[in-house]
Amino acid sequence: MLNVRRWLAELGLNQYAEVFDQNGIRSYVLLDLTDGDLKELGVSLGDRKRLLKAVAALRPTQTEPTAVSAASASHNSSDVLPQHGAEPRQLTILFCDVVGSTALAARLDPEEMNEIIREYRPAAQT
Repeated sequence: MLNVRRWLAELGLNQYAEVFDQNGIRSYVLLDLTDGDLKELGVSLGDRKRLLKAVAALRPTQTEPTAVSAASASHNSSDVLPQHGAEPRQLTILFCDVVGSTALAARLDPEEMNEIIREYRPAAQT
């Protein structure tokens, strides 16, 4: 996760670190900042232009994979994003179904179906 204070210092704009902190500007908010937002924070015109260019450089390119996170679905990200250095990650899920198992489960007693599945698992793992 991007450290906003360090990022501002690298840009030579560390005089805005305190104002960003006081206004809750975190790394996940940077991409949503507009010229009007920066003006409201008291950032000078030249520095607003520099900041907006630097923010644009943070945007992922089209070739980079992106993960859909709860934070992107909500503008109230402070409720969604973890506050202790965690970050959204891509997750791959595999679902496997045995053909005809739903119909079989409808006909059998739950204990009988459980026994069939219990016998099936070791065979499927080989």
